[in-house]
Amino acid sequence: MNMDYADFIASKKPRAFASGFDPAPVPAHLFDFQADVVRFAIKQGRAALFLDTGLGKTACLLEWSEQCRGDGAALILTPLAVARQIEREGNRWGYNCRVIREQSDTGSGINICNYDRIDKLDASAFDCIALDESSILKGLHGAMRLQLTEMFAGTPYRLCCTATPAPNDHTELGNHAEFLGVMSAQEMLARWFINDTAEASQSWRLKGHARAAFWDWVASWARCASSPADLGYDASRFELPPMQIHRHRTQAEISVDTGDLFAAHLSATNMHAVKRQTADARAQAVAALVSGDPSEPWLVWCDTDYEADALKAAMPHAIEVRGSMAPDRKEENLDKFVTGQSVTLVTKPGVAGMGLNFQHCARMAFVGRSFSYESWYQAVRRCHRFGQKRPVHVHLIVAEGEDQIGRAIDAKAAGHAEMKAEMALAMRRNTAKADNARKFYNPTMDAELAQWIK
Repeated sequence: MNMDYADFIASKKPRAFASGFDPAPVPAHLFDFQADVVRFAIKQGRAALFLDTGLGKTACLLEWSEQCRGDGAALILTPLAVARQIEREGNRWGYNCRVIREQSDTGSGINICNYDRIDKLDASAFDCIALDESSILKGLHGAMRLQLTEMFAGTPYRLCCTATPAPNDHTELGNHAEFLGVMSAQEMLARWFINDTAEASQSWRLKGHARAAFWDWVASWARCASSPADLGYDASRFELPPMQIHRHRTQAEISVDTGDLFAAHLSATNMHAVKRQTADARAQAVAALVSGDPSEPWLVWCDTDYEADALKAAMPHAIEVRGSMAPDRKEENLDKFVTGQSVTLVTKPGVAGMGLNFQHCARMAFVGRSFSYESWYQAVRRCHRFGQKRPVHVHLIVAEGEDQIGRAIDAKAAGHAEMKAEMALAMRRNTAKADNARKFYNPTMDAELAQWIK
């Protein structure tokens, strides 16, 4: 195919080439933009769907798994307690789905398993692998990331699904690319990033002149969207109701010397000393809110076990999902909350903050927060997500000395918005470039070799 020199140079840009196949017709239950990203992921073979919470990642990964498995077996790995939710949705749409706990449970169709059971599975038995909440790959040297990348390196079809990545951790994108076999994380950093020695952490920073090129590369193997509009589709069906944040300040006496306890100097070193002394006061404030609106489902987030203990003491009627519980008990208590058998759930973002759908709930309270923006964002979006019909009220219970956590999260929120804007621009530039076939330069000017070469 003829092309001019500009097109020839453009063809040399790093991009992921398709290793999949032409998809079969997709089912009618998929929205238009979902059908589009599923077709892209099937053609790509190894792809990522960075779709914001509530945009239907489950529907997409189920159809991708069904087509990529052929007549064999697909594997979907999920966080704890999400497996049953995916199984229910898959069976409702007519897929042959089952939750498995070990290799002997595997059969043809779609097999769904928790991440903590992967040691009991044989990767070679599956024709395709899909990671739900694939942000588990973050951490350049994380044991889980390394295990997953090595375990499924020979699996022909691979899919990653998660909401938009952490705003202060672009290396998470490199980890996804490495798992998918697109490019190693280290090569990605070497191409487009610089190790910022101006900061104490020496974090990796995207080079200013490389921003467009980097996001164009991401768009060659991923679809990123916080709204269907980012992919060129009507988003009117996905407009969220408002979310209102209410801040409540509690007073509690701090009697133990924990160093510098001024709000502006709260750090990881003294944070828990302050939080322990204010846990009861914050728990009582949440209990007063819940008792004042008892007919509403309440999702109460805490950060530590001592905060969970204080909440249970203040609200004996609440059910709890704690990390130390057996998996079956966690699933049972989460199901009680979803089905309305209990209207108040106490848990942590690290336990129930990923993948679960709580659109029936429009009231939540944070009795404690960490400095993690991702934990905050994911926790809020369990309820404030597409499918929610009512305004969501988020109550922050803040004690003396904890203001700095909120300021840190607000700063990271600005970074997240900037990242999503970069992704949206890249999607608009690249979604029309679905054909990944390499073009060949056809020179039209004669050239004469130097005499010494002859």
